[in-house]
Amino acid sequence: MKRPIAALALTALVALTSATAAFAHHSFAMYDGTKEVTLKGAVKSFQWTNPHVIIWLMGAPVTGGAPQIWTIELTSPGNLTRIGWTRKSLNVGDEVEVQISPLRDGQAGGSFRTAKLLATGQVLTAKWVPPSAKP
Repeated sequence: MKRPIAALALTALVALTSATAAFAHHSFAMYDGTKEVTLKGAVKSFQWTNPHVIIWLMGAPVTGGAPQIWTIELTSPGNLTRIGWTRKSLNVGDEVEVQISPLRDGQAGGSFRTAKLLATGQVLTAKWVPPSAKP
């Protein structure tokens, strides 16, 4: 009788630990969603990989400050593909203006909101817009 109970307890513990780790990974608590920072600069790297696409931007806030490398996190490549992005949506050297929700700890990083390619004026978002709502 003790073995089935022990096995059940161990299974529950493993499931709870896995669920907690998955929940923690997908938390956006590190970003301040109440604030928006606009950055201008050049794409240094565009990492199109799971679990999250990352943009490394050499730029500075438009409000002033020294240029530095900013790490900007997006959703997964699959989610971005469904709304029209490709691995070539941004390229190294592209000059962009990006809006982010900044990291709460003040480091140079944030969660992606929108980007505007300065050469073409194209605006990239990470949200799906129904075709009927597009201009």
